[in-house]
Amino acid sequence: MGFKYNDIEIFWLGHASFLITDGESNYYIDPFKIKPREKADAILVTHDHFDHLSLEDIRKILKPETYLIAPEGCRDKLKLLGSGIIKIIKPGESVEVKGARVEAVPAYNVNKFRAPGVVYHPKEEGFVGYVLEVKGVRIYHAGDTDFIPEMRDLKVDIALVPVSGTFVMTAEEAAEAVNTFKPKVAIPMHYGAIVGGKSDAERFKELAKVEVVILEKE
Repeated sequence: MGFKYNDIEIFWLGHASFLITDGESNYYIDPFKIKPREKADAILVTHDHFDHLSLEDIRKILKPETYLIAPEGCRDKLKLLGSGIIKIIKPGESVEVKGARVEAVPAYNVNKFRAPGVVYHPKEEGFVGYVLEVKGVRIYHAGDTDFIPEMRDLKVDIALVPVSGTFVMTAEEAAEAVNTFKPKVAIPMHYGAIVGGKSDAERFKELAKVEVVILEKE
């Protein structure tokens, strides 16, 4: 079951993958291990790691006129698709596609390390989260990130936030984040595929002071 908010419906496809639709256009974010579904009008990719940029999964929903929005580090891989319209975006930039406005926001680690002093998602790589505005509804997909200062200024209706720890925010950190920028609704993600489980989503719901909706995987 998806989550309906005004004219928008949001489906969690597992891990960090979502389908957001207004009934006319289909916007996907980070498709990974998804079933074949409705074709995409736009696909937003947060960064080039395998569980966020999956050519195999993009091909399942790609049509020639699909917009592929991603940071610079994804360009060469996306070219291998041989189809779609690639739009490269940096944190702070925005683009209009298929009736939606897409704003790229920073996504990076401050305290999740692969080696001493080396984080999994360095700020200088230019990885992104997105604020997708459709029919006046602002939906934030955090990407792979910790609770970073840039989140404090977010003004969004719905926040899709990672909760599994290891590579991204823990449930506690994600709750602290949403309690700070106060979306109307928060939806936990980034669990159940590689790290983390539903208990992380439930812990997040306990700690968050905003409405939390835990979606079942489609």
